[in-house]
Amino acid sequence: MDEDLKKQLAKVAGTIRGLSMDAVQKADSGHPGMPMGCAELGAFLYGVHLRHNPKHSRWMNRDRLVLSAGHGSMWLYSCLHLSGFKLSLDEIKQFRQLHSKTPGHPEFGMTDGVEATTGPLGQGVGNAVGMALGMKLLAARFNREEYPLFTGKVFCIAGDGCMMEGVSSEASSFAGHLKLDNLVLIYDSNHICLDGPTSECFSEDTKGRYKAYGWDVYDIDGYDFDGMEMTFNEIRRKQERPVLVVLRTVIGKGSPHKAGSAKAHGSPLGPEEVLASKEALGLPKEEFYVPQSVRSFFEQKLPKEAALEAEWNDLFRRWSVNHPDLAAEFQKMQSRFLPADLEETLKKVEIKSPIGGRAASQAVLQILGSILPQLLGGSADLSCSDLTMMKSFPIVTSDNFQGRNIKYGVREFAMSTISSGLSLLGMFQPYCGTFFTFSDYMRNAIRLAALTPYHVIYQFTHDSIFLGEDGPTHQSIEQLASLRAMPNLHVIRPADAHEVRHAWISALRYQGPTAIVLSRQPLPELSQTNVSFEHGMARGAYIVKKEKRKPDFTLFSTGSELSLALDVAERLEQMGKSVRVVSMPAWALFEKQDDSYKHLITGGDLGTRVAIEAGSEFGWHKYIGMDGVAICMERFGHSAPAADLAQEFGFTVDAIVERLMCKK
Repeated sequence: MDEDLKKQLAKVAGTIRGLSMDAVQKADSGHPGMPMGCAELGAFLYGVHLRHNPKHSRWMNRDRLVLSAGHGSMWLYSCLHLSGFKLSLDEIKQFRQLHSKTPGHPEFGMTDGVEATTGPLGQGVGNAVGMALGMKLLAARFNREEYPLFTGKVFCIAGDGCMMEGVSSEASSFAGHLKLDNLVLIYDSNHICLDGPTSECFSEDTKGRYKAYGWDVYDIDGYDFDGMEMTFNEIRRKQERPVLVVLRTVIGKGSPHKAGSAKAHGSPLGPEEVLASKEALGLPKEEFYVPQSVRSFFEQKLPKEAALEAEWNDLFRRWSVNHPDLAAEFQKMQSRFLPADLEETLKKVEIKSPIGGRAASQAVLQILGSILPQLLGGSADLSCSDLTMMKSFPIVTSDNFQGRNIKYGVREFAMSTISSGLSLLGMFQPYCGTFFTFSDYMRNAIRLAALTPYHVIYQFTHDSIFLGEDGPTHQSIEQLASLRAMPNLHVIRPADAHEVRHAWISALRYQGPTAIVLSRQPLPELSQTNVSFEHGMARGAYIVKKEKRKPDFTLFSTGSELSLALDVAERLEQMGKSVRVVSMPAWALFEKQDDSYKHLITGGDLGTRVAIEAGSEFGWHKYIGMDGVAICMERFGHSAPAADLAQEFGFTVDAIVERLMCKK
């Protein structure tokens, strides 16, 4: 590398250190160690290597960089500010403050240039794998020999904590299996974690592990610009599989008394140490100082970076003219196309009765796959059981990225982070499936999807004790209540094939994550749920049996228990009682309705309010009141046939009627 360029990059690295120290100190909160230790890496990537356009951060074929070690956010914010993204110095000064664009951990959509919401360690690795997979899928679908539209690489910065978290192992194993030759994982190896030296808790051969995954592995000095240039240029020229770059660094480099120790990890250096560090590094004492030479360096790069996008835009224009059919498909995917007659189309899907929710959803998926080119998905080794396979399309393999079915293997957590990464590309509608009880493995990734939000659809099957003989290890009890508590996540538990159709419409329309929770056991098709989407599912709750006079009982139910509630209502009416039955498949959607509608469904004197659901009662008392009757599960189930479990736990017409009449 040219000596003048190395000197300039050294100035950039010093500026990254100065900004990071100052921002963390001003906030009196944060992690200065990683930004100081990886400053040269930031200078090299943003100053030399990345192919992107900071003035149009969403350019489709850009290189993407995900900071999985999200606690080091000031490293990323410093790099984004200096390289010309829409992140001002004033925002740097407001690090970790209310409503700033520089939150404690990066959040997608809040800060220009941030590619993913990260912080919980390891998940960014999964997001990056999803992005890399998505770029391979787009290349297979749209690239032509004379029109290489999708060639961007995905870089991910991970730390020791990311390497320890199991999700990164799952995701990396999956990436190695698919030989993703556009993924570069940079491991900031500084031998320090928050609690002390990694030698106290982490002694594995990480390089050997990644070689076993099928990755190529490089090892470089984190302060050697020549080594960086040689290594990363070689990767860009001839990468054939995912690459791990072990970057040997010193945490808090430049701090006279805290470098190389956990003291530099998770708290400010302190005013005196900041000044001592600046003196040791030859930096001005002025806070938030950016040399004009550094600003000029990046300003001179901007026209070249804009030219990269302009060249690509011209390539895309010529491709569109010569391949109009592909261009039309591209436009459908980019716009997340939904046909105007989707509800009518799905209503025509023939679904026998009785049928399990999972099987009804499979029938719907086959039609959706044929009309929505953006739809793709997979399962954690359960597609034969959760029925997530689109039968008309192949499976994605390392030799065939034309597929739209993804076999994730038994990697639930990674599956959910990878799905989020696919969503982040803005070209796919990903869905993923597993048994409902295993949503616990995925919970933190679902949480980040809800926080951001990402448009991911989760298909969860085997949703209650009524899956039967597999027993309490697989029978979901508390999962419904747990996921319903999550902001921005739509949880839908359909009662029959009609509601399954509408659950998919809702999930496709909602610009956030949806969990569709489905039964294993066959359910009857109910005439009472055969209503329009707008008058049923879109409302979240609706009356499926209206009372004949002022109700003695109002029964609220979801999923497989709705038909039971209707049978209970029929028995009660034979006994001279007036009964209302409410299907309540989507609480979050119901809460978005206006007050008049909510009062129509749940307000006023409704007699004895009853919840019937084979899950935890937690949350139901908002609708049934403290005096309401919750016919729910407050203990774990048993291994037995479903009919025996219904008898054991009181989910029969006789048991429920007896309990309600005793209440009266």
